[in-house]
Order: sequence, then C-alpha cells, then structure tokens
Amino acid sequence: MNVVFTIMILASLIMLVVVAPESAFSIMIGGANNALTLAFTLIAIYAIWLSILSLMDGIGLNKALNKLFRPLTKRLFKGESDLALEYITLNFSANLLGMGGAATPLGIKAMECMQDNSQKATDNMILFMVINSTSIQLIPATIIGLRASAGSNAPSDIILPSLLATLISTVTGVILAKLCALFTRKKNKVESVEPRTPLFVSRNERKNI
Repeated sequence: MNVVFTIMILASLIMLVVVAPESAFSIMIGGANNALTLAFTLIAIYAIWLSILSLMDGIGLNKALNKLFRPLTKRLFKGESDLALEYITLNFSANLLGMGGAATPLGIKAMECMQDNSQKATDNMILFMVINSTSIQLIPATIIGLRASAGSNAPSDIILPSLLATLISTVTGVILAKLCALFTRKKNKVESVEPRTPLFVSRNERKNI
C-alpha cells in the first residue's frame, strides 16, 4: 500500500506541475493545511468519545448495555471471551446511535481480542466486519448533522429510511457470512479427511497402492 500511495502522490504532483505550474505551490500548501485541520479535528473527536467511554465505564453503563445485548452477541459470536463480547456490544451500541467515532476504537479492541495465532481472520472476525460495514443506524447522528449544516429543512427525515435500509443490509450480511462460514468449515473438513495421492510415486510404492 505504501508503494501505491507513493505512486499516486507522485503522479498527482507531476500532473499538477504540468497542468497548473503557477498555482502548484499554493495548492500544495492548501492541501497540507487541510490535512492538518482534518487530523486535529479527528484527534478532538476521538478524545471526546474516549472520555465519554471512560465515563460510561465509571458509572457502569457499559455493563448494562453488555447485559442487554449479551444474549445476541453470545449467540452470534460463539466461543469468544467475555472481554471480546463486551467490546463487541459497546461497538454495536455506538454504531446503533450513529457514533462512528466511538465505535472505531471499540471495534479495533474487539478485533484484537478475537484474533488467534493463525494470523488469519476467523469466522467471528469476518462476521464482525460485515456487521460493522452494514451497521444498523437507529439515530444516524452524523448524517443528520451533515444535512442540518447543508441547510436541510427536515434533517431528521433520514431516520426511518436509514433504519430500514441498514436493518435489511445487516440481516442479509449476517445470513451470508454464516452461510459462507458453514460452507468453508465443511470444505476444510472434507479436505482433511480425503487422502492425498502424491504426484510422483516410486515403482515399489505403486505396487503397495
């Protein structure tokens, strides 16, 4: 990925110098300024949400949410530890309320807890990624804020369509992920049972076969 991004940046700089050489320097300065502004904005957002999560942990709200969603998460993510289920539950709660800034660090923690020594994504990790990608939105706070800042007369009208669309996509994603995991397990079981005949065998080995 580093090579890809390096090529993209160099190609962009070359095209900028060729197309608009007189404004190349000012555009680069403006891009760096926007990048710094975005970085500091994200730092502020994550600092706020991590503080909120610490407060939730202090008053025991995360335990209440964990108890509420525990039957569902335990059924979907079988075999995971209590710590992983807690992070998964908090991630789902944050996404449900449209708080993507809070859901991201929780999702990373959940992935770390679910990781095994195989260096490959487990079925539960894939399912968790699918649910985060579809992400049921009860209150899409980010979209409502963007609509309000853009001058929408009714920015909250997006709530019901967003809820229905994300509900359908999440249920579909869970079903497909479970079916794919089941198919993969059956395929691996068949491959482990079937004996493999070597490509090259000696004459004595052929007699034994």
